[in-house]
Amino acid sequence: MFLPELKSQANEDICLLIKLDNHTPYYICECGDASWLSVKDCQNAEVIFISHTHIDHFVNFDTILRHQIGIEKKVVICGPMGIAAQVQSKIKAYTWNLIEVGSMAYEIREIISPQEIHLYEIEPPKWELRKTGIIQENTILKNDRFQVNFTILDHKIPSIAYLFREIDTVKIDLSKGSFRGGSWVRELKMAFEQKTPENEVVVEGVTYAAEDLFYLLEVKKGASLGVIMDHAPSTENHAKIKALFSACNKVFIESFYKLEDKEFAEINFHSYSQASGRIMRECDVKEAIPVHFSRKYKLEDVKLLIQEFEEAYSH
Repeated sequence: MFLPELKSQANEDICLLIKLDNHTPYYICECGDASWLSVKDCQNAEVIFISHTHIDHFVNFDTILRHQIGIEKKVVICGPMGIAAQVQSKIKAYTWNLIEVGSMAYEIREIISPQEIHLYEIEPPKWELRKTGIIQENTILKNDRFQVNFTILDHKIPSIAYLFREIDTVKIDLSKGSFRGGSWVRELKMAFEQKTPENEVVVEGVTYAAEDLFYLLEVKKGASLGVIMDHAPSTENHAKIKALFSACNKVFIESFYKLEDKEFAEINFHSYSQASGRIMRECDVKEAIPVHFSRKYKLEDVKLLIQEFEEAYSH
């Protein structure tokens, strides 16, 4: 299960921390100037996801970098085209004569197109950018618990929206039969997952075709979590959002402007309360959370913005 935590207050630049139950590494989405992001959060972060590098989404990378000095591990950074050089530029703005090789490193995954990701590595003390490969698929991260896919939205520049999805798990319900557990359960699950129903499974001395025991299994759908940042409220962007985030369990979505400021939203390629709420309703998202509000708003304005979002989302 995903355990997301907002690390930025309503009047701060956006930052979201994602944890998983029984899973130590953390995942940071957006590097806004978040006062609730702790040293521990930064040091436990395994991957940093950046939608785009406008200052309000990238300004706090320097603080995260500061806290990761000496962690002696590689951290992955995912982001749009150009982010590798931008990360290098930020790092090389400092002097590194006292840091040793192996004290830290970054792998940068730069999204070029929906099916092309360029890989780079960079490490102290020289911080030279080294290209290491190309991934030709839409999955930017995958481990034994979940995977992350993405879509590229238009914010007058590419803005990456990320979908975290837990891998489905196969469970067995022994109450549906009269068998005791044993090593055969693993063999049955493997036959199911590998789509080899003809495999033989021996249970208590009797040989069965795996498919004859599939009735004991059930697939537990993995949870899903979306992070959709800055985007124009356009037909094209909304079509991409629907294609990736339909029926998502939870989504954090940019809602930068109030409805009365819709014109500013369109001029600045930002979304607004009603548009964000409506697209979440159309996607049948189970829980949609508006975030990333214009800093020109006072608290009362933000409350109204959220109310407008909720009305559009629920009707």
